[in-house]
Amino acid sequence: MLQTFLPLFIMTFGICLFIVLMQFLWKYIDDMVGKGLDMLILGEMLFYATLSLVPMALPLAVLLSSLMTFGSLGEQLELLAMKSAGISLIHIMRPLIIFICFISVGAFFFQNNVMPVAQVKLFSLIYSIRQKSPELDIPEGVFYNQISGYNVYVREKEKDNGLLKNLMIYDYSSGFNNAMVIVADSGRLKMSVDKLFLILSLHNGEAFQNMNKQSNSAQIKEAVPYRRESFLSKEILIEFDANFTRTDESFFQNQYIGKNLSNLQYSIDSLSVRLDSIKSIYSNELYSSSYKKSYEGSISPQATMVVMDFDSAYYAESPANKAALLSRAKSSAEYIKSDYLFKSVLVGDESTRLRRHFMEWHTKFTISFACLVFFFIGAPLGAIIRKGGLGTPVVLSIILFIFYYVINNIGSKMARDGIWLAWEGMWFSSAVLTVLGSFLTYKAVNDSVILNADTYVNTLKNLIGKRDTRKVERKEVIIYSPDYEKLIPRLDALAESARMYLLRHKHRKNYIAHWKDGGKDTEAEQLVAEIESIVEELSNSDQNLALNKLMDFPVIGGYKPLTTHLNKNLRLALGLFLPLGLPVYFFAMYQQKLLRQDIKTTEKVCKELKDIIENLTSTNI
Repeated sequence: MLQTFLPLFIMTFGICLFIVLMQFLWKYIDDMVGKGLDMLILGEMLFYATLSLVPMALPLAVLLSSLMTFGSLGEQLELLAMKSAGISLIHIMRPLIIFICFISVGAFFFQNNVMPVAQVKLFSLIYSIRQKSPELDIPEGVFYNQISGYNVYVREKEKDNGLLKNLMIYDYSSGFNNAMVIVADSGRLKMSVDKLFLILSLHNGEAFQNMNKQSNSAQIKEAVPYRRESFLSKEILIEFDANFTRTDESFFQNQYIGKNLSNLQYSIDSLSVRLDSIKSIYSNELYSSSYKKSYEGSISPQATMVVMDFDSAYYAESPANKAALLSRAKSSAEYIKSDYLFKSVLVGDESTRLRRHFMEWHTKFTISFACLVFFFIGAPLGAIIRKGGLGTPVVLSIILFIFYYVINNIGSKMARDGIWLAWEGMWFSSAVLTVLGSFLTYKAVNDSVILNADTYVNTLKNLIGKRDTRKVERKEVIIYSPDYEKLIPRLDALAESARMYLLRHKHRKNYIAHWKDGGKDTEAEQLVAEIESIVEELSNSDQNLALNKLMDFPVIGGYKPLTTHLNKNLRLALGLFLPLGLPVYFFAMYQQKLLRQDIKTTEKVCKELKDIIENLTSTNI
């Protein structure tokens, strides 16, 4: 099993890692293009990105490889051979279960020890790349604004020697009020040796610049002085840092992404104490103005409390005092509102940081558990579908992983927003997958056909009343010929039983009686059993006429109500719940109507088949 599983696991892990890495590149491609980055920097970023994406690719690889392994074994009938030898599916899976347990443990240590370092390196590198200035490539015919404080327009550019022709430069590095406009016939742009400055060499041009006013008088309107300069050759030094500068990693190390399990627990304890302290301080704080404090301080202990009518006091004031009072009340309310808003933001930020640390703490375990659960989904599912290769397994794996990804994002968002507790949101996807894995493992161990389309099609046909056509073929070798003389009384008895059944069930059962007995119909079960017995015996006949008539017997199924096997008290409770009980009752009555039609057809076929057999026996005599 390991020899079959390991190559597939390594192959699928490489494919999954490549796919998620391409997704990462598409996400950050805009930050990397046009920066003139060295290949070592790009290689370093891809290396750390690969390490950071391992937790996403590993569960998908386990699911796909286990699905392909057991699907291939089932397709080649190797699973059937092992089961025929008395080896159970769990025993077949045992070596791989042990191997996946080792992978899960390794994934935990990887998530705890390697991931924090890789994520700190990756995000600090991405931040440094975003801060790097773009590589200079001035286009023709448009204004280029990637140089801070300058807009450069080049009408034509000679690509052989880098000569720029017909330049127009807007220099607003000293402010828009002191902007300088430079035009030149030609020029060249080059970088200084230390890559900290741009050197712009211009030829045959003019420069125009507004001059600052020397007078501060606002009443006198004066013309704005400007300076005009003509030059044959001019050099402009522009500050432009083109070096790649790495960001300090300490900022990201203090975030939740850069901490292992012990550091996360320490931060959670510290943040919890800090948040509790902030809430305690804010909840015990009383808001009172200075004039209220001074008023309360002037009251003697022996003074009695006087109830004041504030409305009367307000209306007794003059209009000017009323406006002053309203203004003071409005200012006080706005102050209290802004104060509460500031404190709510502070508490919200601290709560969000705490939730993020809790989520990261649980993530250390959920990835490892997901690997184990995905194996118990992929292996049983492969044993059920019995399809190997990259066709059906890939489709099913993608569907299951998308389902996992969606519910995992739902849980993470709920935990992040504080709607659910952190452990509820982070373990939500694992709980759903555990139920699915347990169900599939149980069905695979019991050789279920849950993915057999014919099973569901036949069930649906029985529910809607569309019966299958009975097929009876003539046998080439007949060991026991049917006893026609004994079959005639049996056909008469079956026809009579069908007639009596139809007489006793002319009217549909009332609502209360149906829920009392659950719709159980023992008489119909006996009729169906007798029909199948007669068909089985007459199928040994060598007479085509009798065989053809046998195919007129209906294939009776799906007549048992859904409530037959329920407990009596549960049935009565379900019946009393009319919004659910009425649809179930009417559906059961519809099935009983179909059953009466089948039994009526059975009575007719019995009589016709009896006539055929009597003719056959009389002819033989």
